[in-house]
Amino acid sequence: MKDFVYGILAVWAVMACVCLAAPKPAIVPGPGEWTVDVTFEHPQQIALQVSFDAKPRRFWYTIITVTNKSNRDFDFYPKCDLMTNTFQIIPAGKDASAAVFEQIKRRHQSRYPFLEPLERAGNKILQGEDNTKDIAIIWADFDAQAKNIKVFITGLSNETVAIDHPIEKDESGKPVKVYLRKTLELSYTLRGDTSLRSDVNLSYESKCWVMR
Repeated sequence: MKDFVYGILAVWAVMACVCLAAPKPAIVPGPGEWTVDVTFEHPQQIALQVSFDAKPRRFWYTIITVTNKSNRDFDFYPKCDLMTNTFQIIPAGKDASAAVFEQIKRRHQSRYPFLEPLERAGNKILQGEDNTKDIAIIWADFDAQAKNIKVFITGLSNETVAIDHPIEKDESGKPVKVYLRKTLELSYTLRGDTSLRSDVNLSYESKCWVMR
């Protein structure tokens, strides 16, 4: 048990070093760099009974709207992770069946008639508001003990940077390079009795762009 605790502390120490060393996204994009225009809904819950003899499963989801306001088309490969303050990281789409997306789409049909799931959002985003994409991002329910969560969405920009890893070295003894991407970070606090999941609400704290 002691080794496990020390291992967790070591991992978080490395992460802290990387975060402290990480640069911030550029205020003015460099040549060839782009970032799509993005708006978002705050995450909300949905429950779905996947079989007749099982209890309903709970999921969380958000809907983002992205628009390429530049004068050219971009490659587009969005990804998203949800991270809790209890060290749990949940990739979007994990354990979420197509039926979950279909229920979300029905719920928001009037506002988002062309809603797409994250994993089928395509690999291109064409220029112009006529090609705006509405994308559903879904996670399985997370740790009931969590008090805070962060949502990290990458693929909305092609801005990247390389920094030295604080510990790992290559064969020549030089620090291994860590490649970071411009990422949208959304922060929330959980309100209500976390043991009664249906009563839990998220309180929006902040939005920022980070290199992650």
